[in-house]
Amino acid sequence: MQQISHRYPHSTEETMFDKLLIANRGEIARRVIRTARALGYRTVAVYSEADALSPHVREADEAICIGPAASSESYLNVDRILDACKRTGATAVHPGYGFLSENADFARALEQAGLVFVGPPASAIDAMGSKMEAKRRMVEAGVPCVPGYHGEDQSDEALSTAAASIGYPLMVKASAGGGGRGMRLVHEESALMDAIASARSEAVSAFGSGKLLLERAVMQARHVEIQVFADTHGNAIHLGERDCSIQRRHQKVVEEAPSPAVTPEIREQMGAAATAAARAIGYVGAGTVEFLLDASGEFYFLEMNTRLQVEHPVTECITGFDLVAWQLDVASGAPLPVTQAEVVLEGHAIEARLYAEDPAGGFLPQTGDVLRWTPATGEGVRVDDGLESGMSITPHYDPMIAKIIAYGANREVARRRLIRALEDTVILGATTNRKFLVDCLRHAAFASGDATTGFIASAFEGGPEAPTPTSASVALCGVLMARLRGSAEAGVTKMWSSTGRAESLLRLEFGSELYDVRVSRCGEDHYEVEVENHGQHAVRLLSFDLFDVPGKTGARVEVDGLQRDVDVLLDGATLYVREGANDWVTEDALRRPRRVEPGADGRILAPMTGKILQVEVALGDRVEPGQRLGVLEAMKMEHNLTTPVAGEVMEVGCKTGEQVSAKVLLFRIEPDAAE
Repeated sequence: MQQISHRYPHSTEETMFDKLLIANRGEIARRVIRTARALGYRTVAVYSEADALSPHVREADEAICIGPAASSESYLNVDRILDACKRTGATAVHPGYGFLSENADFARALEQAGLVFVGPPASAIDAMGSKMEAKRRMVEAGVPCVPGYHGEDQSDEALSTAAASIGYPLMVKASAGGGGRGMRLVHEESALMDAIASARSEAVSAFGSGKLLLERAVMQARHVEIQVFADTHGNAIHLGERDCSIQRRHQKVVEEAPSPAVTPEIREQMGAAATAAARAIGYVGAGTVEFLLDASGEFYFLEMNTRLQVEHPVTECITGFDLVAWQLDVASGAPLPVTQAEVVLEGHAIEARLYAEDPAGGFLPQTGDVLRWTPATGEGVRVDDGLESGMSITPHYDPMIAKIIAYGANREVARRRLIRALEDTVILGATTNRKFLVDCLRHAAFASGDATTGFIASAFEGGPEAPTPTSASVALCGVLMARLRGSAEAGVTKMWSSTGRAESLLRLEFGSELYDVRVSRCGEDHYEVEVENHGQHAVRLLSFDLFDVPGKTGARVEVDGLQRDVDVLLDGATLYVREGANDWVTEDALRRPRRVEPGADGRILAPMTGKILQVEVALGDRVEPGQRLGVLEAMKMEHNLTTPVAGEVMEVGCKTGEQVSAKVLLFRIEPDAAE
């Protein structure tokens, strides 16, 4: 990575502040605190009741609770943020990203209170806060835009007429906000009304506005964004581009800089358009102008994010600039430290977003306890996170829990380093997309630099599948289960053979698959393992003593003569094992009744804590497999509640607007009798 530069000479027209409140949480709060403290600012963290024990709370010089877990009553509550500033004496506020970062009323409220907002002026946020207004302003500024409808008439009839004029496929988008919420791809007219209703509902819930716009869908394009920076002295420059094409549900998964598809000529043209956009609205601070880039090299304005981006680390890696330091300096009245000609891009950086979600389960967000968190380290590796062992992932906030970034002299070095960093990342107890990220990075289309926004749908047609353990991995887990369980309790199921060797019988469950395993101890730390109908294996535990060392979870193992490192943890009856890119979670089914597949008995439980947005069936209704019963909102996303069985609705345990807890009964279907 380039040497990150931090502090620059200030102008004589400074707006002085010395105590900074970070109106955010998690990894971005820690990121801002790190730079602010390096520059000598005192820092104040705010936190909800759910985040009282979070790392960002301890790392700030001061911290203050601003309300309950619900973001509407804490991180989105302007009055409570203002009160926190007053009580702590903070004179400037950094909003991070998300929450209030693009809220013009918040920026105005801070200004009226005599506080410095580390962000653009409210007028610029207003101009770009509505995608409709933004498109109109960009057309006036000569920035190329995707053809579409940005009108005030929001009736279904007006939208339907506009869609017919635009043609299909098209995108339905929420005018306010971003992050893929309130966004639907429509391939044909028959699906338009459902898409409009769904997008409008999600937009109202996420952003408080149901305004929509329609755009022609640019298929198989790249999502490329330009990092812009402007100061109060009339200077505006760009810091190159980032390629954010690897997305699912219109949410970014992998980002990189520079883009493998952008030539110096396209970079110059796109950068000029982005800085023109910033100047057109009187922009100040860090911002990102997003474009769609097609195969011919034509590009179209999408939107402008008037804040720091999640993926800003890849730009920092290839420029050597600390963008948070720049934000603080510009907010203090300093000019930009470099001219456009002095911006040099060196090397390549790739960032992967670690989400608490289940890729094989439709990327459904996951909650639960992080039993062990050990981020990767190494040459060119950076990890931004808000995690620590023992934390709980709650349903109240975004499911992104960490960012793993790798830098190299070229793209291939960065790609290999990121794969290695993801494989070395240890997160036990929580379901994440770690393996899916590795699969994306290893895919030939990504490795060649040819991936577009359709990459995930194409490369993982039908959705990612849960990894299936090899017979050797099952054998290893069997030995680890027997060894750890034997250390933790007495009376492990054992039997003595005629050879006098101790044996343990286990039935290990991986997802829906069961494996009968016989573990025979045949010497000090040596085991022979038979996985019924799959094979026999020799396993040695070379450093099993680490199991008994507090804070240590790693072990060196040998399976069939091949040595490798694993991380392992036994929590009650559940064994967690990290083996390279794979995370194995298993229990011994001999110690409990076999589970029924979710919903197979007609009982539909809440997959996570959330709010019921819709109930679409009533007592006595007939339903068919796959039919939607209702909609649950959790982690800022809407999730369809469907039935896997046909039958009659016998119980409805929820109502619209109700907050429900994970695993509570929502619907009960009496399955049809088998013929």
